[in-house]
Amino acid sequence: MAELARITVEPREPLAAEVSRRLIDYLMSGEVQPGDRIPSERQLTEMLGVNRPTVREAIKSLGFLGLLEIRQSSGTYFRGADSDVLYRLFELGLVLGERGARDMVQARAELEVVVAGLAAQARDEAGVELLRARLTAMRECSDEEFPEADTAFHAALGELADNVVLRDMLKGMRAMIQRGWVERTGSVRTRKVAYDDHVPIFEAVARGDAEAARSAMAAHMEGASRRLMEALEQREE
Repeated sequence: MAELARITVEPREPLAAEVSRRLIDYLMSGEVQPGDRIPSERQLTEMLGVNRPTVREAIKSLGFLGLLEIRQSSGTYFRGADSDVLYRLFELGLVLGERGARDMVQARAELEVVVAGLAAQARDEAGVELLRARLTAMRECSDEEFPEADTAFHAALGELADNVVLRDMLKGMRAMIQRGWVERTGSVRTRKVAYDDHVPIFEAVARGDAEAARSAMAAHMEGASRRLMEALEQREE
């Protein structure tokens, strides 16, 4: 069983929430594999320097979220973190916190810029037609369908860029942001602004201008990221 590094609990938030966050950091560190048993309540109490009821509450919370499996006869086990579990943790602010959330939005913006440039460099006729179709769908779909059409446009850019690592990283980031924030904060931009932002991205990719594609995506992501964070801050007030 992997060792749990000592955790310093800081008095910034309710104690059980802080303990939960620190346990999540440990479980997500890669030291613990799905199916591994984690330290006992008594061991965690000693390691964390908190009382046993607080540790018990944190374990129950993570069990409810699906991250831990509590077996009465043999202990508590790490179930692993599939996408649904990560969405729930992200929604509750347990994975990233405010600073981490901002970092994710920034990281996503930077990666989208890189992917746009790569897509322009690697574009072919079929890829351009796919991107054109995705842009058309954004213009013609219903308001309810627009978020999905927007995501599909970015996914098509990922396919054109022909880099599976960047494609999959951005896919996960977009899904977490969409399900974690956008669906809970409501519209963070007007549809017209969102559509208009994508037109110069498409045009630059279509003509193979990587610099223009990066510039257009950077402008789009600057506004989108700012509006997203503003919506999140308003929701938290």
